[in-house]
Amino acid sequence: MRTVLCSVLAVLLVGSGSASAHHSFAAEYDANQPMTLHGRIVRLELVNPHSWLHIEVEGPDGKAVRWTVEMGAPNTLVRRGVSDTTLPIGETVTVDGYRAKDGSTNVSGRQIRLPDGRTLFAGASNSVAPGDK
Repeated sequence: MRTVLCSVLAVLLVGSGSASAHHSFAAEYDANQPMTLHGRIVRLELVNPHSWLHIEVEGPDGKAVRWTVEMGAPNTLVRRGVSDTTLPIGETVTVDGYRAKDGSTNVSGRQIRLPDGRTLFAGASNSVAPGDK
């Protein structure tokens, strides 16, 4: 009986962690709300399962608003040129993505344009955002 209880508990713990940690594009972001942000990088987190880019964008009132850009897995991004060298703190970038459904300052990032004209892939390889194939 004890073995069965431990097995059930292990399945519940493993299942609940992965279910809460992963989500689909459609669950959190609105494909009908594409947006472009232009701002200064304040933080880059290359962490699993999704990386995050934090930028400060000037709001309508002139005050800085921090936006959080969800990106793909670090391994995918690094292979495509994303690193703390290509996205240094203080650099001004333009991010194309899709607005969060909850109206927060979160965006699912698609691409990042650098001041020198280069474009970096920011999205997850398995998203279902418009234009993804």
